[in-house]
Amino acid sequence: MPETNSWNGTDRILLEVVTPTKVELRKEVDYVVAPTIQGMIGIMPRHIRLMTILDTGVLRYKINDENFYMAVSEGYMEVMPHKVIVLAEAAELAENIDVEQALAEKRQAEAELYRPMAEKISFARAQVNLQWALTKLQVAKKHHHSKEDK
Repeated sequence: MPETNSWNGTDRILLEVVTPTKVELRKEVDYVVAPTIQGMIGIMPRHIRLMTILDTGVLRYKINDENFYMAVSEGYMEVMPHKVIVLAEAAELAENIDVEQALAEKRQAEAELYRPMAEKISFARAQVNLQWALTKLQVAKKHHHSKEDK
């Protein structure tokens, strides 16, 4: 009798990326690689169930032979055998990232980090903003390079 829990290469996972304002992505994918507070995690169809804390970083997913990228901020991720739900404070698909705006956000966050402590709104918030801007730039760069490879 064939084993029912083995991956046959044709299974897909439904990936949903949700922010407080909208569903950013809902696609059937081959696999997902996501940033967690414990490092990157790869998820294939029939993965064991788990809940984890999402970290700001690059989320990658593959459909057929093509990699896709998106920037995700802190949040949570629930993994089920045929579905992954990412609940993030913010998420942007690579093709939607405005590089000039991300660079401006990076410069603004860096300037906030270098202000004297008495003038700082929030050092921690500036660090988060800087990480988010850098993540968007990283995703945009990966997207640009993957388009050049075609």
